[in-house]
Amino acid sequence: MRKLIYTLVVMALTAIQGSMAQTADHSVKRDLTKSQMTLRMNNNEVKYYNLDQLKTVAFEGDNTMVTTTDNTTDTYTKNVGRLSFSKTQDGSQAKASFDNTTGKVAIKEAKGWLESLYMTWDKTEEAESYNIYIKGGQYSTYTKVDGQLVRDYGTYGRVDIPGLKAADDYEVKVVPVKNETEVTDAANVASGFKVKNYSREGFAHLNYSGIGAYNDDGTLKSNAKVLYITSATAKTVTTSVLVDKTQKEVTGLQSIIDAYQKGTDTTPLAIRIIGKVTLDDLDHISSSAEGLQVKGRNAYSEMNITIEGIGEDATISGFGILVRNCKGVEMRNFAIMLCLDDCISLDTNNSNIWIHNIDLFYGKTGGDADQAKGDGTVDLKGGTKYVTISSNRYWDSGKSSLCGMGDDEANYITYQNNWFDHSDSRHPRIRCMTVHIWNNYYDGVAEYGVGATTGSSAFVEANYFRNCNKPMLISMQGSDINNSEHKGTFSSEDGGIIKSFGNIFAEKSSNFKYVTYQQDNTEFDAYEAKERNETVPAGVKAKQGGTGYDNFDTNNSLMYTYAVADATDVPANVTGYYGAGRLNHGDFAWDFTGKDSDYNLDSALKSALESYKSSLVKIFGGEELNGGGETGGETGGEEGGEMESLITCHFTGKTPSNNFFTISGNYSNTKGTATVDGVTYKECLKIESSTSIAFTITEKMTMTLYFGSEDTNVNIKVDKKKISGDTATKTLVTTLEPGPHTLTKGDTCNLFFIKLEK
Repeated sequence: MRKLIYTLVVMALTAIQGSMAQTADHSVKRDLTKSQMTLRMNNNEVKYYNLDQLKTVAFEGDNTMVTTTDNTTDTYTKNVGRLSFSKTQDGSQAKASFDNTTGKVAIKEAKGWLESLYMTWDKTEEAESYNIYIKGGQYSTYTKVDGQLVRDYGTYGRVDIPGLKAADDYEVKVVPVKNETEVTDAANVASGFKVKNYSREGFAHLNYSGIGAYNDDGTLKSNAKVLYITSATAKTVTTSVLVDKTQKEVTGLQSIIDAYQKGTDTTPLAIRIIGKVTLDDLDHISSSAEGLQVKGRNAYSEMNITIEGIGEDATISGFGILVRNCKGVEMRNFAIMLCLDDCISLDTNNSNIWIHNIDLFYGKTGGDADQAKGDGTVDLKGGTKYVTISSNRYWDSGKSSLCGMGDDEANYITYQNNWFDHSDSRHPRIRCMTVHIWNNYYDGVAEYGVGATTGSSAFVEANYFRNCNKPMLISMQGSDINNSEHKGTFSSEDGGIIKSFGNIFAEKSSNFKYVTYQQDNTEFDAYEAKERNETVPAGVKAKQGGTGYDNFDTNNSLMYTYAVADATDVPANVTGYYGAGRLNHGDFAWDFTGKDSDYNLDSALKSALESYKSSLVKIFGGEELNGGGETGGETGGEEGGEMESLITCHFTGKTPSNNFFTISGNYSNTKGTATVDGVTYKECLKIESSTSIAFTITEKMTMTLYFGSEDTNVNIKVDKKKISGDTATKTLVTTLEPGPHTLTKGDTCNLFFIKLEK
């Protein structure tokens, strides 16, 4: 795994103009596993020296002199613009502290991440399962987390807790459960988790707050629903959706998303993927070309949907995702393997879409010669606008991102902090659109980086191009047609204009091609700005098509605010702990050493993707999952067979914690509290005329309902018969016979907790 590197010292040197003068060169290649010193030259080239081989750095007049431990000295004269030092790190700054004393659960690892944290521990033979509680951030007291987040990986247990605001005071308590009773003496606590926010920058967030199911502070929206999707529940997950003014129970992941297409329900929806989910696991797909379809009723329909992975192994395999007619959709922290066509297709009339921290792999081999690795990876077109594509990792992708068709307009797209890891082309390939491309790591790109065609405008800022022979191309001019046949890359389409500023070109081969407007005002690849806010003159036009640059990046009415890093820091930022791809860079690794210029399909990688399985065994208390995605029973209990001895449900996050219950209704966090078994709950289900709770039991059980501290009525109808509770204890206890049961309003009250016991 590559390690995080951060800048310790930055010293800006006087940028003195003059030709490069250098007596020797004992610099080394960029090595993300070593602490290094970086010299950024005035021509945007870089030199690296390993700190363990560095003896002295001296400055005398115009000279910068670097002496290594073997007493060789490199002297740079009038050509060093910036010097910085970087140190290897392993994410230790995110670690929580814990004490594994005898008799306590032995915690293995505990770290904060981006709006989430995770903890692992050694399993014990005595424990049947574990309960997890969190405190800190938005939680003033210990709050039990959803059981679906607590998973069994064979020899160890793991919990991942998403939906956290940035804070450094989180505590997580793990409590073993034996014979359905918590063993509190064996509980252990990790404290001091440091959680950071995702970077909400780019055009997707311009004048728009709360993309998807989450607020901008990282917490779930107040009325959000949460669905947990595993290989066992993708077909059977159930929730209530408002369809044509009527609440309807809908079963199956695609069916639930389809119900949102009716346009009458905009309740925020967080779809949480756990483990590996395959095409065969789904109830059906609504896009035969792509797979899972997220579609609004009309153009730019408000959807408020987030699809997110839990932990570092969440994966969908055998299908991709089509988004159409949607506004406010987010995807994050999962992998896409072996998709049908595109990994993600933003096709037709979408806006405010945020795609981030996703691992993008090969798709299904297509019928065309250029589809050996699949078709597109992340493509957007057809009126799709205000999109941020950030912190994704493209694993040897053939065609990384098509950005626009011939009939699109400016549309405003951001590519930020992505890791183009030995991918080949289209980073992105732009038609018509206005695109900001900044702080991306082009790591051994075989064909070309950014391609501008058909009147597009691209601002390419502070990116790091490592061994990329053609970092920027404009259709039908410059390096695009610098070949014996004068043949272009982009089907002879008209050109666009690229403005370049602050980019680094490292480890350049003898085939490197990059021509600025200042070098050749006809056959150029980009206009090289002297400073970030320089406007491109009106006379700078594409050779074919004659269009100019729209200078969107210097227009405050069009641009967003953002914090750009110096390009020398990009490899460290993008490959680091908080960088591109899934948490901890996922559970899949591959070595691309020596393949910088190879654009062919890696058959060994394709085979590894086809045989990939998650190491997830099960959710504690649920059935085992096979890692490959074959259909199983619903996590959290299924109809038929022996019932669990204890079934509970609370409404933390304003969503049911257990899919055993089918619930329709509204939620609140202002109706008092209820304390159950030492845990205080603050969010409830309001018992109103529209509320219903349905479930089926196969054995006789005792049901206890816990109401709010402010409730004066604690009555409810069970199968249409009104039953009264105890107003002193705020509870209602009754015995239920085997069979289906429905709870509805008796009197107006607020339900905080449901408990079923044998």
